[in-house]
Amino acid sequence: MARVKRGMAAHARHKKVLNMAKGYKGRSHSCYRIALERVEKALQYAYRDRRVKKREFRGLWIQRINAAVREAGLTYSSFINGLKKANVALDRKVMAEMAVNEPESFARIVDIAKAAISGQ
Repeated sequence: MARVKRGMAAHARHKKVLNMAKGYKGRSHSCYRIALERVEKALQYAYRDRRVKKREFRGLWIQRINAAVREAGLTYSSFINGLKKANVALDRKVMAEMAVNEPESFARIVDIAKAAISGQ
């Protein structure tokens, strides 16, 4: 019976890793063993940073909302408190978008929050 030769599979696996390592410096893009380490580390960073990106965007949205709300004479925390009391269910992503692109609509939301705070 003929023996099984695995050269094709190994070559394909190496080629896949080296293709993922394109653009890396030094032997990291051409030497399989080094490229494998770099690619594995890059995939770890990519996995981690997909979660970190969500945190960073939430912080950015809060900063944008805070800046827009302070122009209207409120703080971010009092604004969010007013929205909760007024039962306004808008997420921070939408509010940040409104604060940047639709200031008139956002001003109405701020007025709603102010009314809810003052009408305790």
